[in-house]
Amino acid sequence: MADSTQNQDDGGGMQEPGEMMLNHPLKELWIQYGIISLGIWLVFSPNAHGYESALMTWSDVVTGLVLVALGVVTIWRKNPWASYASGGVGVWLLLAPLVFHAPTAAAYLNDTLVGILVIMFSVIIMMRMEMDGATVPSGWSYNPSTAAQRFPLIALGMFGFFASQYMAAYQLGYINHVWDPFFGDGTVQILDSRVSKAFPVSDAGLGAVAYAIEALMGFMGDKSRWRTMPWMVTFFGIVVIPLGFVQVLLVITQPVLVGTWCTLCLLSAFGMLWMISLTVDEVAAMVQLLDRRTDEGASLWHAFWMGGHLSEEDAGLNGDTRSERDRPAGMFWGVSIPWYLIASMAIGFWLMLSPTVFGTGGLLADSSHLAGALVVSIAVIATGEPARAARFVNVPLGAWIAVAPWLFGAPTLATWSGVVAGVLLILLSVPRGQIRDQYGFWQEYIV
Repeated sequence: MADSTQNQDDGGGMQEPGEMMLNHPLKELWIQYGIISLGIWLVFSPNAHGYESALMTWSDVVTGLVLVALGVVTIWRKNPWASYASGGVGVWLLLAPLVFHAPTAAAYLNDTLVGILVIMFSVIIMMRMEMDGATVPSGWSYNPSTAAQRFPLIALGMFGFFASQYMAAYQLGYINHVWDPFFGDGTVQILDSRVSKAFPVSDAGLGAVAYAIEALMGFMGDKSRWRTMPWMVTFFGIVVIPLGFVQVLLVITQPVLVGTWCTLCLLSAFGMLWMISLTVDEVAAMVQLLDRRTDEGASLWHAFWMGGHLSEEDAGLNGDTRSERDRPAGMFWGVSIPWYLIASMAIGFWLMLSPTVFGTGGLLADSSHLAGALVVSIAVIATGEPARAARFVNVPLGAWIAVAPWLFGAPTLATWSGVVAGVLLILLSVPRGQIRDQYGFWQEYIV
């Protein structure tokens, strides 16, 4: 990690976090030699590893030369943008084996590994610089950007990456089968389905790229990144929350579109739901910062890219503030699981199993699968205290669950099971429950 950086510019004035971040590559020029070395490695990789693809060969050679050029420009021309541009080249390396359908596992793994290393050198290490100033947002009882807070996000992202990469290896033809402990050939059927083949590249491979970026973004920034890097927290929130929920929806529709489930897909989607729950607090702190900066007269655009400072007097430091130490309990600050959300999850799981229990099929089975999975999804997201209001989405879902058996002509037991489950879900979605922490101006939105 880079040394703590003072907030004074050469003229004695106060530098903004974004300005300090932009110029930091010029203070860590040793990193560029690592990027240049990776570029040289890429140039010679195709012949050494037998790529068997002219497109992959030329891609790696050209990309390697670009990395060497960007490293040289950063060192000799003192251009920090060239260093950050290397990060974009690293993203391309993650995508290239999918775009060109790399015929060998060696080409796929080499580009993936080098791409991750390039991103780490050019972006992650650069943006781990420590900055002075308060770490707890005004009115908050804890800091949502500590290393402990980010650890579960990184761990879940890494699990999703390895699971997706394993499935991508099957789609790209490197392995002949994918193990599934619960649904037999369900995973294979999904990976070979028309839905998967509708994507121009491996959809599992795209998932691996997304998870890799999420895990890497978990390492970015110091323990004050909610105020020093609003742009990064925004992009991280977009990747995890809306895009992550879209991925969950795709998994939810598998029994309807393909007719089976996939164990690794379900585990990855369940992990993504907890990532959403664990991410909303940092996004809320970032929104609070932007609101304060615009109230002070700064433009939203400027505040978004440059961040802002917070004095110790304005920070959320008081007798109720949680310890700043990165102890295990700190991983789950901002998340609480009241009994009624656990009960809502149980109802969702029951609905997903009910077609098998009652032997129902057709539209009723599809409805039970979809509604049950959505109920679980909403309940998990609502465990994040800043997102507790999400539980109200289960109210219309409960109404649909109670009505659906009558619409689709279900057997008597299945009908009353749906009615009871729907009514219970509506009742369980009303109470907010105890909120353990304080969230500044976001508190009024926790209803």
